Amino acid sequence: MSTQRVIVVMGVAGTGKTTVGQLLAEALGVPYAEGDAFHPAANVAKMSAGIPLDDADRRPWLDALGEWIRNSADRRGGVIAASSLKRAYRDRLRAAAPGAVFVHLAGERPLIEKRMAARKGHFMPTTLLDSQFATLEPLQDDELGVVVDVSGSPEDITERALAALRRLPAQQN
Repeated sequence: MSTQRVIVVMGVAGTGKTTVGQLLAEALGVPYAEGDAFHPAANVAKMSAGIPLDDADRRPWLDALGEWIRNSADRRGGVIAASSLKRAYRDRLRAAAPGAVFVHLAGERPLIEKRMAARKGHFMPTTLLDSQFATLEPLQDDELGVVVDVSGSPEDITERALAALRRLPAQQN
């Protein structure tokens, strides 16, 4: 069976990773996974209390994501929403699945904060947005991925992401 790409929808909280990730998976006909579901309960409790995670908190989460990505790449591909804010985190995910492609959802802080404030039932408070932006290391030239602006509707964002992904070079096996 040939290896398929897995797309990691990344970005700070409130950029629409879940919504766009689900729409991308639907458009591509591949499974979707919500990265937040891979967090240990202690991480969710910490974030719910407004305390940013540190790298030690993220290690088990990144390893669980990496396992899902590796298994999905070995099957038919997939889409997973996961902040992946630092290069080191993305490197850890790529170690599990070297062909992983990143879709960085990016936008202006006021728009993202407005969207975060409008969310219902999410554990991530808007007070952590500053720490998210402080942690963010944008994709570098040697990382396989695309940057997609988050203005407009989720459908608009998804269309821009699909168009950008089509422009990437074909996967090397």
